[in-house]
Amino acid sequence: MKRYNSLKKWSVCALIGLGVSFGVYAQQDPQYTQYMYNHANINPAYSGSLQTLSIYGQYRTQWVGLEGSPKTANFSVTSPIGETGLGVGVHFKNDQLGAMIDNTFSIDVSYSVYLNHDYQLAFGIKGSGNLLDVDYSRLHVFNTTDPVTQKNIDNSFTPNIGTGVFLYSDKAYVGFSIPNLLTTTRYDDNVVSTMKQKMHYYLTAGYVFDIHESVKLKPALLVKAVQGAPLQADVSLNTLVKEKLTLGVAYRWDASLSALAGFQVAKGLFVGYAYDMDTTELARYNNGSHEVFLKFDLFNKLKRTHTPRFF
Repeated sequence: MKRYNSLKKWSVCALIGLGVSFGVYAQQDPQYTQYMYNHANINPAYSGSLQTLSIYGQYRTQWVGLEGSPKTANFSVTSPIGETGLGVGVHFKNDQLGAMIDNTFSIDVSYSVYLNHDYQLAFGIKGSGNLLDVDYSRLHVFNTTDPVTQKNIDNSFTPNIGTGVFLYSDKAYVGFSIPNLLTTTRYDDNVVSTMKQKMHYYLTAGYVFDIHESVKLKPALLVKAVQGAPLQADVSLNTLVKEKLTLGVAYRWDASLSALAGFQVAKGLFVGYAYDMDTTELARYNNGSHEVFLKFDLFNKLKRTHTPRFF
């Protein structure tokens, strides 16, 4: 039985590592448990909506203990442009999975209009460039004659564009976005297509309830759809206490259960952490997933310690 479990665990690792060498591989965007603190990762219309110069850094290591598991780091800077209604964002993402390293640089431009005293509607566009590297020497290759594994992929470049809308007030938001409008073949040497980047559709929504003068409660929802993959739904519930401490739970449908925590360390500085526990068979072969982030808000036009929107 011990040998069987070891072989089964090795098979899971092999699938992760060798996923890039199958004939056609539909690549999915990285997932974030704490997406609600930086919607600009998935929706360009969010950039500039905080009315601050916002600097955001995040690191996620998924399925700890499983060889070749995903590791993702991203860095974002977003800001409004004066009183013009325009916003901009600059983002960098490094995503590692098995033998693959995926680097993406993107720029957002957004424009917001007031619908009434409470609500604004923002439109955004995103331009991005991606560099893909795959080092097949890091894999245990059974078929050494496979044409895919004969030559590494070095800095294979693909451009893309995306768009999104974001409706928001101090207490509520609804967003819809498609970060990559182009379905691109990430690598094709006329022998085999290594992977395709397909359109991802994101729908987000949330509302902030004032439970007490010092307690806010925010339920939130994210739904992600991509062709060839199951529909993904994330539901979360976060509580903000005395505008300092945030505690929450989240559930990714048929995938994982998460605990979230955050703390306002100083004026304009917020730190957050999340732990994901798998609810699938994969939980037997890993020790969960960890995610941390730091968020700096500078030159706050609202003259508050942090955004009152709580998102």
